[in-house]
Amino acid sequence: MAPLPSKPVSHKRTVLSSIAVVLVMGGLAYASVPLYNLFCRVTGFGGTTQRAEMAPDRILSDTMTIRFDASVNRSLPWKFSAPSEPVTLPIGESGLAFYHVENTSDHPIIGTATFNVSPPQAGYYFNKIACFCFTEQRLDPGQQADLPVTFFVDPEIVNDPELKGVKTITLSYTFFQSPKSAQTIVAEPRG
Repeated sequence: MAPLPSKPVSHKRTVLSSIAVVLVMGGLAYASVPLYNLFCRVTGFGGTTQRAEMAPDRILSDTMTIRFDASVNRSLPWKFSAPSEPVTLPIGESGLAFYHVENTSDHPIIGTATFNVSPPQAGYYFNKIACFCFTEQRLDPGQQADLPVTFFVDPEIVNDPELKGVKTITLSYTFFQSPKSAQTIVAEPRG
């Protein structure tokens, strides 16, 4: 019996299909971070907090204790500390806390802070009105600053069955060096 004739393999089609797959996967990878950030801001997923213009009109008699945490990425030569005492306030009332930061290097550095709350489900109800984390922070060598955050806990938290019994929320920040820092160092003359 003679072998059956085989169809010629279309290399052009295989190459084009492979390129299309690579482009689609690259596009998905590129879009994943902004889409994930949007998802977290909308849902409070992973302890992502919310932004608000002002505190609500409704203030409850129930209270919430807010604890504070601070850390610095090891590549950033800054000291960063959280308020040492927790704040207990009525749910719905705005609070104010100051974090302290110091640039311990010999050059200016721009830092940016990431944030979350714990327990993560509380992120949907934890609102920041003003925060140093909304903008980059530039510190000169040896410069120190007190960085404010104004916040409140949305009264709707008491209606969430997953958060019944939660009386403490921890607000955490981590500072990282901004990619703009390298440009700042190069642009400024050293004396």
